[in-house]
Amino acid sequence: MTFAKLYNSDCLARLKKIETESIDLIFADPPYNLQLKNILRRPDTSKVSAVNDYWDKFNSFEDYDKFSNDWIRECNRILKKNGSMWVIGSYHNIFRVGKIIQDNNFWILNDVIWNKKNPMPNFKGTRLTNAHETLIWAAKSDKSKYTFNYQSMKTFNDDKQLRSDWDIAICNGSERMISNNKKIHSTQKPEALLYRVILCSSNKNDLILDPFMGTGTTGAVAKKLGRNFIGIEKDKKYFKVSEQRIKKANEIDTNFNIQMIDKKKEKRIPFGYLVESGLVEPGLNLFDYKKKYKAKVMADGSIYCNKIQGSIHKVGAEIQGMPSCNGWSYWHFNIEGKLEPIDFLRKKIRKSL
Repeated sequence: MTFAKLYNSDCLARLKKIETESIDLIFADPPYNLQLKNILRRPDTSKVSAVNDYWDKFNSFEDYDKFSNDWIRECNRILKKNGSMWVIGSYHNIFRVGKIIQDNNFWILNDVIWNKKNPMPNFKGTRLTNAHETLIWAAKSDKSKYTFNYQSMKTFNDDKQLRSDWDIAICNGSERMISNNKKIHSTQKPEALLYRVILCSSNKNDLILDPFMGTGTTGAVAKKLGRNFIGIEKDKKYFKVSEQRIKKANEIDTNFNIQMIDKKKEKRIPFGYLVESGLVEPGLNLFDYKKKYKAKVMADGSIYCNKIQGSIHKVGAEIQGMPSCNGWSYWHFNIEGKLEPIDFLRKKIRKSL
């Protein structure tokens, strides 16, 4: 059972109370420091609901930089050695924040472009429509063995490597938190964005922190995906909305919340190890699934079939006239009258190591 600890508190004050190296993943959506000076209006003179909240106002770039350095420094302290952090921002702040991230010894892994499918138009026609935001993904250091669920993300993307440009619509419709026909929070992020971030860079039961919780998107998605969560939000109105939203979120059934194993992270087991450990004896017959070919296991871990001797992969490829072959799934052995792939034995070895 996962947990969520929510704090209606100043970000920096609460961060200082969190145990050193206790967090697996941080997602931060800090103030953008947009520096809006005037009310923004549409061509019909109606007011645009832009980001002009009190929490986004700073007296100077120096003040904003100090604020950014303070919370990023604390995030580095509480992040586990193999943890990572995502920070999202706009052109107003992301370059300043990126420098400060590097100054605090984080190792930048990617910058991701969130391409908004339905951005707000530029009503004045004075510049390009701002259609994207940037996310920085950084490991705690260049030596971190950070989590990256490569295989899951590749499958998620129709068996193609996931790119660093993500097409996701801005938060609208029933997902948008509304009160009295007005947005509760001006920069609420879509759950689809957080779903991808959390699935990409954390594992089930990991502890995720959001130091600027807002309306609780990170916490709601973390709960759905079976992660533990700590959220910090100083605004009482936002905090109450987050509290209710996260409480109502339902965790995905455990049976359907299993991520794919990244083959690269599994311990390498050569076929010869199965022979020398006694799990496979020299002379054992191996077959392809249709029993068209029969191979003999040799004492040195090679196999012999149709006058071809070599590794399970080489022999499997040559007898089929193929450039390559996964011998672990191609070759089978007879166990109690049933053919099982020899990978069955490799998995048995991995469990014992």
